[in-house]
Amino acid sequence: MKPQLIIICGPTASGKSALAIELAKKLDTEIISADSMAIYKGLDIGTAKPTSEELSMVKHHLIDVCEPTDSFSVSDFENLSLPIIDDLLVRGKTPIICGGTGFYINSILYKLSYGGSAGNLEVREKYFELAKTNGNDAVYNELLKVDPKATEKIHKNDLVRVIRALEIYYSTGKKKSEQNDKLVPRYSYLAVTPDIDRQTLYQRIDLRVDKMIDNGLIAEVKGLIDRGIDKNYQCMQGIGYKETYDAIVNDNYDELSYLIKLNSRHYAKRQVTFFKKLDGIINVSSNPQTAVEYVLNNF
Repeated sequence: MKPQLIIICGPTASGKSALAIELAKKLDTEIISADSMAIYKGLDIGTAKPTSEELSMVKHHLIDVCEPTDSFSVSDFENLSLPIIDDLLVRGKTPIICGGTGFYINSILYKLSYGGSAGNLEVREKYFELAKTNGNDAVYNELLKVDPKATEKIHKNDLVRVIRALEIYYSTGKKKSEQNDKLVPRYSYLAVTPDIDRQTLYQRIDLRVDKMIDNGLIAEVKGLIDRGIDKNYQCMQGIGYKETYDAIVNDNYDELSYLIKLNSRHYAKRQVTFFKKLDGIINVSSNPQTAVEYVLNNF
């Protein structure tokens, strides 16, 4: 059966966007960004968003959809992306999902069951209130205390699912991680990731960071600070932004480039590990043209 979706995923700076754009042009379709930082307006340089030229070539979705002051969860992404996907499918187009945020991609591909446990409104309201006053991390830490294994599969910013896991524990006395949750597929898909050796990937990351700083990352973060956006906001937790924020606040830029490169490398390693577990994922050439040919021949 012909796949309904094409997934292009993998670590930062691996060439996902170039592949997605070339493929979208060939298939006359549109791209849905699965990047947890590209959703924010005004965060352009440090997120390596598609250029205005690239955006004019292929329509992109879920870029610049919320303000830097907003919190945005995996559930928010799921709720926004699914109607776009279904609309594209109805129009006879193959949605291309491109990004490195694994939890976002999984939220598209699978419905998560929760063992049939009933909801608990009292617990739910308690932890939503805690999130409002103390942030998502405070709620996530509560789940870490009672069910640390569950946190391995739930992102801390996916507040709905974090609270749902707490509901299950306090309603049943059983941990969510001990229940037989299943991944229920939504769509058939072809998933590919650029096959790039670690040394080359790290070189690309270093070049990207140098380019970000040269293109005005520091000024971009200063502009966010001037708007009252501090390190407590979700957007400022992104790699590149949190390091630059600290450098500005402490007026010390000596290690800025080094720290962004180091943290980007660590993140890339985690991304590689995450996507290796994606069912059916295929390594393709890091050369966009060669990869496009492979996908078209196997689609």
